[in-house]
Amino acid sequence: MLRLLISAVVLVAGTHLGSLALAQAGPSQDTRTEPPAMLVADRVFITPERQLVAEGSVEAFQGETRLRAERITFDRKTGQMTIEGPIRIDQGDQFTVLADAAEMDRGLRDGLLRGARLVFDQQVQLAALQMVRVGGRYTQLYKTSVTSCKVCEDGRPPLWQIRARSVTHDQQERQLYFEGAQLRVLDVPVFYFPALRLPDPSLERASGFLIPTIRTTSKLNTGIRVPYFFRIGDHKDLTVTPYLSPKTRTLTLRYRQAFSNGRIELEGAHTRDDLIPGDNRGYFFGTGAFDLANRFKLSFDIKTASDNAYLVDYGLTDYDRLESEVELTRTTRDTAFRSAILHYDSLLDDEDESELPTLIGDFSYERRIFPNTLGGELRLGLDMRGFRRGSEANVIGRDVTRLTADVEWRRNWIFDSGFRADWTMGFSADHFAISDDTFYPSTIERTTPRAALALRYPMTRGTGSGATQFLEPLVQIGWSDVNGPAAPIDASTFVEFDQGNLLSLSRFPSSDAREDGTAAAVGVNWAHYAPSGWQANATVGQVFRGLADPNFSVTSGLSGEASALLVAGQILLDQGFSLTGRSLLDDSLHFNKAELRGSWSGKRTRISGSYLWLGIDPAEDRDADVSEFWFDGSYRVTANWTASANLRYDIADDSASSAGVGLVYQNECVTVDLSIDRSYTSSTSVEPSTDFGFTIALSGFAVESGTEKYRRSCGKS
Repeated sequence: MLRLLISAVVLVAGTHLGSLALAQAGPSQDTRTEPPAMLVADRVFITPERQLVAEGSVEAFQGETRLRAERITFDRKTGQMTIEGPIRIDQGDQFTVLADAAEMDRGLRDGLLRGARLVFDQQVQLAALQMVRVGGRYTQLYKTSVTSCKVCEDGRPPLWQIRARSVTHDQQERQLYFEGAQLRVLDVPVFYFPALRLPDPSLERASGFLIPTIRTTSKLNTGIRVPYFFRIGDHKDLTVTPYLSPKTRTLTLRYRQAFSNGRIELEGAHTRDDLIPGDNRGYFFGTGAFDLANRFKLSFDIKTASDNAYLVDYGLTDYDRLESEVELTRTTRDTAFRSAILHYDSLLDDEDESELPTLIGDFSYERRIFPNTLGGELRLGLDMRGFRRGSEANVIGRDVTRLTADVEWRRNWIFDSGFRADWTMGFSADHFAISDDTFYPSTIERTTPRAALALRYPMTRGTGSGATQFLEPLVQIGWSDVNGPAAPIDASTFVEFDQGNLLSLSRFPSSDAREDGTAAAVGVNWAHYAPSGWQANATVGQVFRGLADPNFSVTSGLSGEASALLVAGQILLDQGFSLTGRSLLDDSLHFNKAELRGSWSGKRTRISGSYLWLGIDPAEDRDADVSEFWFDGSYRVTANWTASANLRYDIADDSASSAGVGLVYQNECVTVDLSIDRSYTSSTSVEPSTDFGFTIALSGFAVESGTEKYRRSCGKS
């Protein structure tokens, strides 16, 4: 008999409980797809009035919907269901309804809940004296308090809340509509909104205002940015951000769109300000990437600004030059293709753009072949690059187009002892077309055969402590013969000598310059791997050549018959510490270049920094030593407070280039971000400035905005 009664409740009441999931998801779903409902209770019986009653730890399940109550009474004649609480209705992880008592129809689509609370994502909660459900779509709450802060039972008010005369939740559109709303901070009214609309936290994309930002600078005074987000569709949107201060009127636009094979993002601003009165100022950045047919990829990255100082004045970027590029690529296992057009816009006052190669065309193709007869790997390459300058003056307006064809054969042998030999031989042919420079002929032909043999002997051993050590001495003998007149060098003006090109036949970054003659490279690689997790590695190497190459600058480390001594290494500790360094030492063990980078991340502290030293080198436009260090770090003072600082300091000039400090307070319902940044850069277009930033973000009305990490305590302390 008990099983019969339970079955009756499941069929008559439980099935209607199942329509709750339908109501939450929207009226367009088909009930035939809903899973069966189940009802569990301590006691189930039928009254003389033919009412079905389930009482004692009542639980009803249907799909992701779960209802819990103390007593459910279902009147089949009226179709009404009386639920006695405490009541809890969970719809998956999206939202939860809590109430003291409820009277609902048989489908739970309409009804009245008293002492109700609606909780989204276990964070944002709406508490009301009563809640009315209408049509299975709308939930109306009266005399409502809304907050994402933890609410303590001792009566203390939450950090912030929105009090409203009524709130209507549209489940289909996933929107919250407020009437007569007040924003309160510690129960003190701050703002009043006659009407207010907010997306519920389950909605990932919705039109509306985003977090405003208050910015104070020494140039523009105090201003505010108020972004508004337009949801144009599921795959495109527009953000409009007015920026107003006593000295500027700026409108920023950002458009994003996703396609089935790519995406684009366009951003720009129009400004009228007092810094350059009467002029229209602004910038435009655009990026995009698309997957085309036959594995081709098309991308573009466009950057432009109205003047040299605009980006710095408005705290956007710190570029010295703006690079724009349109690129088409295709990469397979054995082929690589690239075609690109680049444009450079200098933001440095001391550079004349007409004398710079601002327009560049670049094309390259490489193919790998594995011949059975020769063995090894055969590489065929074709490379073309053209530079164009705005000036037509002799020498300073030089334009160059270079075409290079290259063939290279590589093969290696690994012997039983572990000894390895790598053989490389190749041939390249260069053609230069030159204009606006009478020091060079209009065309130059150049050929370069080359060959190299590299020998390595990697060795490993284990120590008594369980560590593994690695040692690899290496040597290379190389030869190349550049035949033809000297060609202009436009791409290989800056050369880096490091462990990555120790065994290269040419260490110039581009083929407009090549190393000539016989050279030998020697070095050793070492590494240590401890069982506790820390590791270290180091490389020491040097290059010797028959004749010094005049195309290498003084501080490149490669000028002279013997190069500078390359010393590079890295230490990684399991406590989150890393240190990486590289230096070039001359015959007197003086530094030509030195670089040191380090970082450490602990439970409460994050620190990163770097140091750079560069010697005087007229060939690299450096008439004084450069000695700088950068520092950036943060420290979590408490669970809610985090302090940060950054500094860039020029040791040679004994002055700071930039500095900043920040303080962030974050708990489960609010984030307050304070920052001060000072730029000491000074030129005819960019003056030193101080930037104050202030942002308050109320958590909860954004996807994945809540976190238990910062949840406050309700204790007396």
